[in-house]
Amino acid sequence: MSRTTTMCKPASPPAPAEMSSDGPRSITDEVPHLHDPGAESVIPLLEEEVRLEKRQVTTGKVRVRTVVDVVEETVGTALREETVEITRIPVDREIDQVPHIRTENDVTIVPVVGEVIVVEKRLVLKEELHIYRRTRTERRRMRTPKPAGVGGE
Repeated sequence: MSRTTTMCKPASPPAPAEMSSDGPRSITDEVPHLHDPGAESVIPLLEEEVRLEKRQVTTGKVRVRTVVDVVEETVGTALREETVEITRIPVDREIDQVPHIRTENDVTIVPVVGEVIVVEKRLVLKEELHIYRRTRTERRRMRTPKPAGVGGE
């Protein structure tokens, strides 16, 4: 929907009386209806201005609903289980510095140190923790729900 607004500006005032061979002329000489009070008046239009506006109108609404179908299927997977066993090995030996954690074969060795006060302070390796790592893989089949249409269906 558009709306048109017309704005009229009054005619500019008449130019000063011009001189003619008969003498000065007036506005009544140029516009004949000014002599006759009953005559229809026409005002010349000097400028017209149009303004268009637009507005947003809600014409309707849409309701969207989605439905997910779930189909149960059997899938295979590998389950991995890892267990650790810790064995304490007494050492009781004097050392000069703290040993680093090390791995020998599949055993991780973590040194446990303590300090003993004698006449002087000495670093003593109290024990080592031997950590054995065992990994076991087992294949199982399980039923699990998954949305229909997923995985190329």
